[in-house]
Amino acid sequence: MEEEARCFLSRFVEEFPAALEEDHPLPVSPLSRKVSLEELHGESLDLGLRLLSARGAPSGLSALLCQAALSQLLKDDLSPFHCPCEAEAKQEEEEKVLLLQSEAVQRLFLSKLINVALTWHRELPKLPSASRTLQCSVHAIKNTRRKMEDKHLALAEFNELFGIQDGVQRAFYAVFDGHGGVDAAIFTAAHLHVALSKQETLQSDSATAFKTAFKHVDDMFRSKARREVMKLPYLILLLVSLLEQIDERQRIEDLGGCITYMGCWRVNGTYAVSRAIGDFDQKPYVSGDADCSTIQLLGDEDYVLLACDGFFDAIKPSEVPDMVMEALQQTVDPEVGGDIPPEPSEDSVGQRVAQKLVGEAKEAGSSDNITVMLVFLHPPEQLMAQHCTTETVEDSP
Repeated sequence: MEEEARCFLSRFVEEFPAALEEDHPLPVSPLSRKVSLEELHGESLDLGLRLLSARGAPSGLSALLCQAALSQLLKDDLSPFHCPCEAEAKQEEEEKVLLLQSEAVQRLFLSKLINVALTWHRELPKLPSASRTLQCSVHAIKNTRRKMEDKHLALAEFNELFGIQDGVQRAFYAVFDGHGGVDAAIFTAAHLHVALSKQETLQSDSATAFKTAFKHVDDMFRSKARREVMKLPYLILLLVSLLEQIDERQRIEDLGGCITYMGCWRVNGTYAVSRAIGDFDQKPYVSGDADCSTIQLLGDEDYVLLACDGFFDAIKPSEVPDMVMEALQQTVDPEVGGDIPPEPSEDSVGQRVAQKLVGEAKEAGSSDNITVMLVFLHPPEQLMAQHCTTETVEDSP
């Protein structure tokens, strides 16, 4: 990792030899015009990771650089970036939030990020030993929809990004399916992992940590909606089959809501989901309380597949294993029905599997946004070798 880090830092400081000047346009756009102090954490990390990723930074180094820069930023006096109080006079007294001018404060953050890179380029600190990194294949398309409302986040270096040193290895992978707009998905993709990192129960009770983080982000999004007087879209946390989930249906009816069938089962005749971030006009019937399931892995699992409904509305889960194996074989051998060229190195075998799955969903008739993320729990080469061995045994007389 050290040699790779040195090579990247050399390229980066050549492009950014000094901190950004006041009149210098930001190399990447902030998510918001104004941010609260709480939102600053997630939006700064998002900005830094996007800047570094676009320039090919190693993911582990990106996390460490952003964490170091954010730590410095939060120690600074940020009062020069405060928005005038009168500009926020429309807020109710009890809901007034101190806001910062996003472009100005993010310029400071990026300058600190550049300064950290310059310092590390001169003398690279001892980097943490590389932990096991799971290979991830991800692909997303707008498809025939007018806008892309999906977001995703693959964060293998969760601990490094937040400076967590408790001996527990963590990674964060998520697909956020926005409906009625992308704002809720963008907001959640920037803040959910941050909220999760701050939960005291993260190590002892991960389910509670996740639920609390989801609820907190929903509250943050509500606050933003009230500040900006926006009609914000919503983000699906969980698709609930109301025919099968009797307890979920009972929850809604006990609150005074109703479930009606209009092409599909809908809450109060409106939304086909019962849990979401945002969608405040339907709360509490559409709940921001996430459902959570913890699964103990046995070690023989091949991968985790995360995808939006644009994929699963067209592809049955039972079809996925054969599709994945076929895609892996095409990656290595383009003559196996292949329209995907072979990858140049063994490390990248499997990188295009998600692209193949997205193509299968589109070919099967999906017109929605499609996002597919495949996290390999074993190296793809190993899965292919096992598959070949199994086929050989089955073909034996």
